[in-house]
Amino acid sequence: MVNENVSLVISRQLLTDFCTHLPSLPDGTAKEVYHFTLEKIQPRVISFEEQVASIRQHLASIYEKEEDWRNAAQVLVGIPLETGQKQYNVDYKLETYLKIARLYLEDDDPVQAEAYINRASLLQNESANEQLQIHYKVCYARVLDYRRKFIEAAQRYNELSYKTIVHESERLEALKHALHCTILASAGQQRSRMLATLFKDERCQQLAAYGILEKMYLDRIIRGNQLQEFAAMLMPHQKATTADGSSILDRAVIEHNLLSASKLYNNITFEELGALLEIPAAKGCCEDQKTTVGAVEMLVPFLPSHLNPREAEKIASQMITEGRMNGFIDQIDGIVHFETREALPTWDKQIQSLCFQVNNLLEKISQTAPEWTAQAMEAQMAQ
Repeated sequence: MVNENVSLVISRQLLTDFCTHLPSLPDGTAKEVYHFTLEKIQPRVISFEEQVASIRQHLASIYEKEEDWRNAAQVLVGIPLETGQKQYNVDYKLETYLKIARLYLEDDDPVQAEAYINRASLLQNESANEQLQIHYKVCYARVLDYRRKFIEAAQRYNELSYKTIVHESERLEALKHALHCTILASAGQQRSRMLATLFKDERCQQLAAYGILEKMYLDRIIRGNQLQEFAAMLMPHQKATTADGSSILDRAVIEHNLLSASKLYNNITFEELGALLEIPAAKGCCEDQKTTVGAVEMLVPFLPSHLNPREAEKIASQMITEGRMNGFIDQIDGIVHFETREALPTWDKQIQSLCFQVNNLLEKISQTAPEWTAQAMEAQMAQ
């Protein structure tokens, strides 16, 4: 069939018919036949590109059913989408690249996945297929998530949560991922904006991590029991450790609690800062405190026990250098000075939070007792 003496028209038709019947075979047998066929076709692969693509798609689906993600991806990579003589349509190429990226993600290889999602990004604007557009956005968000680009991933997930073409349960799942990625992101202006967006989204109140969202948005120090519960919700790649041995979540919460401390104090020594971020009750003797020691003791942080003043200084200096926290460090006296903030913006934020909570209470009352609410509204209007 692949002999050069046989007409290509006949060979291609026979090979097409042959490939049509192979999926009806048991997977184990079909896999062996597919590999044998690819080996025999290889010398004349340019002449049978369409048939080879079909064989590779079927073979990849078998590997996928067996959860052999890497082999499934590598089989699809063998399809010459850009270098072959056959011109594939945009949707076929986009779908194949997205499938390869998804398979590499399942195999915990975000580097390879990113390479193929980047190829897909060059094609997605040319496709009018809305389903493929959604698949691209989901896959791209997952790649960003795996690559620890959490704030970008959160923005993508949040965008997906508003797509009406996506099922409601999947939209809520996307919102959950957006919230988790925002919590894991490095502290700074971008994360603050994302926290505000999510806090104002009433759907977030249905999520288990809403308590942490509220604390982060209101600049409160996070308690240990909430952090432990949240850690159990994370995906395996989000539980990875950083270069200094702490987890991604540990690092994110350290930075958050450091920002919260900057709202409590005008300045603080390295030793006191290390203690505030480490021990269960902070008994500080800081200069120009904005709050009493008793109030600080109520804000019990849950952070790695190995955190020491030197690490606290290092994290603070990094955040200040990167513009994620306002202040400066006096290394001679061993003090971190935080920028003094005006009280008015803080009051505005607290009033906004109070109004938001009152509005939620009114909505719950109207849902529970609609008739009473209507009567109360009429009575109010009559006055």
